[in-house]
Amino acid sequence: MPFCKVSSYQAPPDGASNNGVEIFYRTYGYGSTKVLLIIGLAGTHDSWGPQIKGLTGTDRPNDDGDQISGDGERDGDGDGGGIQVCAFDNRGMGRSSVPTEKSQYTTRMMAKDAIALLDHLGWRKAHIFGHSMGAMISCKLAAMVPDRVLSLALLNVTGGGFQCFPKLDRRTVSVAIRFLKAKTPEQRAAVDLDTHYTKEYLDEYVGCKTRRAILYQEYVKGISSTGMQSSCGFDGQINACWTHKITQTEIEVIRSTGFLVSVVHGRHDIIAQIYYAKRLAEKLYPVARMIDLHGGHLVSHEKTDEVNQALCDLIRATETKISPHDWTNLPQKNHGWLRIGVSFGKASIEGGNNLRPCGVVEKLHIFLLYIFSLFVFIFEYAQRAQRHLRPARVGASLT
Repeated sequence: MPFCKVSSYQAPPDGASNNGVEIFYRTYGYGSTKVLLIIGLAGTHDSWGPQIKGLTGTDRPNDDGDQISGDGERDGDGDGGGIQVCAFDNRGMGRSSVPTEKSQYTTRMMAKDAIALLDHLGWRKAHIFGHSMGAMISCKLAAMVPDRVLSLALLNVTGGGFQCFPKLDRRTVSVAIRFLKAKTPEQRAAVDLDTHYTKEYLDEYVGCKTRRAILYQEYVKGISSTGMQSSCGFDGQINACWTHKITQTEIEVIRSTGFLVSVVHGRHDIIAQIYYAKRLAEKLYPVARMIDLHGGHLVSHEKTDEVNQALCDLIRATETKISPHDWTNLPQKNHGWLRIGVSFGKASIEGGNNLRPCGVVEKLHIFLLYIFSLFVFIFEYAQRAQRHLRPARVGASLT
């Protein structure tokens, strides 16, 4: 099986140990154009299926025995003009290693995992495409080794921290509770559908069945084959999202290096709110282009053709050396660094060295985010306490 042993290519990150950390990966297609796909929270490499097929023309992984040279050609295969894709399971999920400590999960550490994989594959440069948490990891990677990035695609991304909180309404709170309570593939599949897609998409009929019914069976099968994510892996990846932050210096590195960026987002995403994606795109002006589509968090599946076209356009624009000002679709304005701060009831937004007060809506949003965070923490704590205190019951079942 194809594994990358991180310690063979990277020193232990941030004082942590890399001993035994292995990253499971698959490659698809052959050619000189390299694309590294980085998936999000609780996802495996298989989640990139529609993009793998769209970019390479196949969803069949390369044989383990094939020897791939650094230029992406199979030994004996003279055609290097196509696209070769690599997708992998992040630490904490799928067949990759699952460190037990939260401190072993940050987007910086996971970016180093991805860099080690590039080294393992012999890829000097690649297009880096990330989804959700994977897009956060992609940003870190791009800031750490910008000379190895050909282009950057950020799907359904936020800036981490409080920006990871979902849209606050009745539906989202209900989904969050169901997600925390899901203990079986069937329960997880049901809540994942409501998390990933818009209701209208799920309610559409394909033949005599709704998409919800079809996708439900696929999700149960997929989750059953890979297994439910362990609590260590889930808590660790949540920690990576919560502690993620892109600094002004990192923004400047990405923007000044000159590679092109596509920020692609589903405008009805209830997990990663599109407001934050647009704000990140504006900070990356003029190298960034913003593409918002009618879809949910998994817009890469819901709007496959449009997303694949956006990714192909990014690759093509890079190869033809389109200038950033011809690439961007963002209006030219002052894209200063913004930071929200709250102190004893006084909220402000910082842009450069100037402070301006937050509006009532912004204050309310920040307050609700803190309340929602407290609610989720109390609920999860109560669930864990209940599991520890519940006496063992033989033959008990959940109905």
